[in-house]
Amino acid sequence: MVDVLNHSKEGGRVIVVGAGAGGLMAAGRAAEMGAKVLLLEKTDGPGKKILISGKSRCNLTNARDLGDFISMYGPNGRFLHSAFRRFFRDDLRAFLGRYGVETKVERGGRIFPVSDDAADVVRAFRQHLKDQLVDVRTGVPVTGIALRDGRIEGVRTEKGPFPARAVILATGGATWPATGSTGDGYRMAAALGHTVTKLRPALVPLVVAEVEKAKSMQGVSLRNVRLTAFRGEAATIDPTLTPAKDLGRGLDTKRRRSPVIESRMGEMLFTHFGIGGPITLLMSLAVVEALAAGPVSVSIDLKPALTVEGLRARLQGDFDRYGKRGFRNLLAGLLPHKMIETFVEMSGIPPDRPGHQITAGERERLLILLKSLRFNIKSPLPLTSAIVTAGGVSLKEIDPRTMASRLVPGLFFCGEVMDIDADTGGYNLQAAFSTGYVAGEAAAASLRGF
Repeated sequence: MVDVLNHSKEGGRVIVVGAGAGGLMAAGRAAEMGAKVLLLEKTDGPGKKILISGKSRCNLTNARDLGDFISMYGPNGRFLHSAFRRFFRDDLRAFLGRYGVETKVERGGRIFPVSDDAADVVRAFRQHLKDQLVDVRTGVPVTGIALRDGRIEGVRTEKGPFPARAVILATGGATWPATGSTGDGYRMAAALGHTVTKLRPALVPLVVAEVEKAKSMQGVSLRNVRLTAFRGEAATIDPTLTPAKDLGRGLDTKRRRSPVIESRMGEMLFTHFGIGGPITLLMSLAVVEALAAGPVSVSIDLKPALTVEGLRARLQGDFDRYGKRGFRNLLAGLLPHKMIETFVEMSGIPPDRPGHQITAGERERLLILLKSLRFNIKSPLPLTSAIVTAGGVSLKEIDPRTMASRLVPGLFFCGEVMDIDADTGGYNLQAAFSTGYVAGEAAAASLRGF
């Protein structure tokens, strides 16, 4: 039997700030536990970031086992053990199923709604909040959190104060500002004495120094290539250090040899400013953090399925077999069309030179370009262009069992406002849902006795 609270005073309620994934879950769970709940959202509707996640399909969570799942958050993943024991993937799928949202597992363990429509997930939460009598108010920007005698008294908004005994900060990060995530939660937490660790863009495209080279290949999408990030400038890269297997967060890092930072095989693309695509995004946080200590460069192995010796033999064979064809035409069998002119220029080989006239030294230059196309990384795109914010309210100041502030009684956190981030694959949303569930439950429990 749920212990129903006394709501004779408006101040005896929970206010949830932010109607993203964590806030929606927190509000619903607090109400399920018997609390009177007010959910305040600054934009015109809830779930804005859910609606655009997974290219609007909503990658909810992942089918990986718990150990691998936790590893995707890096060292801070340990903080999530308690939350995941309380509410995890199967609980999320069952919750959505109660509202008619069936789910499916796809490549890489990614879990989506069967409908491939993120709007179905938001509709499920809206119905849940309605069922639990949560008071949802949109278009209400929260400007600060009010204290009395060091304890939560309520929140201040552009539309006046709202009293409460408990506040859950679920404001998200500082990415995708159009969804309402503009870093408000960091400022509010800092104003109450919380430490906010340095904010960095994660899952973000990278700007290269050789921007004209990248721009000449803009729009080219490369599949099954290996991207490796190195400490140091591009000219110093030793391609023999490129690992044969992926290295990075959530993967085996024991085999990493300096100056290698991370290495991943998959899909990437060239943009007008540099590089993007899935493997670039996955490596971006490690690159951003390494940039703080010195130069970083990347090497692209365009033919990772071939060893150096194997590619050398293939080039020799192609140039002998099609010896009357010009160099530019020979490249058509090796590269996407939009990369050919750039490779001709970089190789220094005349575009019309017949294959049988290309020297061994020239073939070797081409081989090096194919196995190690290099760029110096200048910077990431701005934080507002990232998918996820790395950094946030220090986990040392949050109780992992309840998501309660260790500094301010009555204050709770959930989701991206905390110093938790992960790679793509459903991990960030699961962390938001799980921490929101725990925060809502604990915030409701904290009202007992008032």
